[in-house]
Amino acid sequence: MPLLQLVNVSVDFPIFGANAVSLKNTLASAATGGMIGQDTGVTVVRALRNISLELREGDRLGIMGHNGSGKTTLLQTLAGVYPPTQGTYLRQGTIATLINPLLGIELDASGYENMLIRGLVLGVNRASIRRMVPDIAEFSGLGDYLAMPVRTYSTGMLMRLAFSIVTSIRTDILLMDEWLAVGDAQFQKQAEDRMRQIVSSAGILVLASHSSALIANECNRSIELEHGLVKETGDFAVPGEA
Repeated sequence: MPLLQLVNVSVDFPIFGANAVSLKNTLASAATGGMIGQDTGVTVVRALRNISLELREGDRLGIMGHNGSGKTTLLQTLAGVYPPTQGTYLRQGTIATLINPLLGIELDASGYENMLIRGLVLGVNRASIRRMVPDIAEFSGLGDYLAMPVRTYSTGMLMRLAFSIVTSIRTDILLMDEWLAVGDAQFQKQAEDRMRQIVSSAGILVLASHSSALIANECNRSIELEHGLVKETGDFAVPGEA
């Protein structure tokens, strides 16, 4: 059974050669962002502070908050990118991220080569990736361009390739930073349908967004972050139920 658990988790980023007073004034004027402190003489930004959270099968968590409040940092922590400075983190089950779809894309490699590279970044073995190649190629609609270096692609084509690769992988836990809309009108309809499929098949969904309507529609739980702290929590009816 999939599980995500954070217990009193804090995440600090050391800022070397920075003036703590200047950084504090900058964050105060912005009214968002982490808190500035000192750790053994080094200035640190505490991006997350004492976050406790447990998600199990069927949970759909929405994360809200202003820019700099810690939404993406929390997603990256759940993904295992940022280890907690304090507290404990436990994960059970496979995980996929739609935080940066272009992560792992090599511009000098072909579309087909990038299917392998991106799949390996996501933790899929080579044999499984090879089995997925026909589906990825068909869904992307890029045809003969898949044999060419992706540096020759337009931005829209590159996003289509990245989206097609990431969403071909089924996992227990799905982390998303905003709801993706990629490509032209025809491809956007395909992308929307696929997004619905992977969201419904995921055991746990964590979605960060500025849209309270989207969170209410897709999630059954929510938290609001401010300065890296959980400011507010909430529950919704299970999506799709009356």
